[in-house]
This record gives sequence, C-alpha cells and structure tokens, in this order.
Amino acid sequence: MTTDDVRATIAEVEQQERELVLSSFTNDEAWRLGCLLVELAEERDLAVTIDIRRGTQQLFHAARTGTTPDNDSWVERKVRVVERFGASSYLVGLRAKERGTTFAEQHDLPLQQYAAHGGAFPVRVHGVGPVGVVTVSGLPQADDHALVVEALRAFLA
Repeated sequence: MTTDDVRATIAEVEQQERELVLSSFTNDEAWRLGCLLVELAEERDLAVTIDIRRGTQQLFHAARTGTTPDNDSWVERKVRVVERFGASSYLVGLRAKERGTTFAEQHDLPLQQYAAHGGAFPVRVHGVGPVGVVTVSGLPQADDHALVVEALRAFLA
C-alpha cells in the first residue's frame, strides 16, 4: 500500500465513521446487528468471530466454524484500541502507517493487549457519541473492517 493509498483509505474510513451513526443502541438492536453479521458470514461461508458490546457489557458473541480461541483474543485486543482511541482499530493502525511507523512503536502498548488491525468499529449514537464496539475477527484486516461497515450500512438502511 503506497502512502497515497494509505491516505485515501484513511479518508474513506474517517467518512465511514462520520456516516455510520445510530439513533439508538439497545440490547435488541445489538442482537439484530449481530444476527445480520452472522447471516452475511453464513452466506459467504466466512470463518469469523463476531462480538458486539455497549460499554463493558458484551451484548452479542458468535464464533463460526473454523474460528479458534485466538479469534477471541484478537477481538479483545481490537476492542481495547477502539475504547482507548475512540476510532476504529483499522483507522488507528492506518494513521500510524501514514506516519511511517507502527502502532506498537508509536504508542508503546503491549501487543498482547492491543491490536490496531481492522475489524473493530466504534458504535456511535447521535447526540451521545461512542457507546460501544462491533468487531469481526478471522479475515484479513481490511476484510474484517469491510464486513462490519457493510453490516452497519445495511442495519441503518
């Protein structure tokens, strides 16, 4: 990925974060969003783990065939990035790359606790701000991120 590609992707992800804002985020809505992600994964036969949280409460979790406990570790690590930096895990990693460094070098955080790889996306509510995180783990990072974005767009439609 060239520097121009990284910058273009950063702009795209920033736009997604501005665009994909919910009017509310209840337990039932989290369940419906999670089920939508599972349906997309089933249709495509994707081995992914899906996790949705509001604050510290896990509202939805599903691990499809082909995933391992390592996917749960990736979920936890990506979620911590979103919670700490208030942006998608993909965006945080891309911003480090744009600066010519890595997330680990830039922030000096333990890699077993933080992963700035695509797949965790902040759940924002109009007039409130970030309230949770929706995460996918199991695909290449850009694909994890894209699946979450696709599901949020469909959920908002």
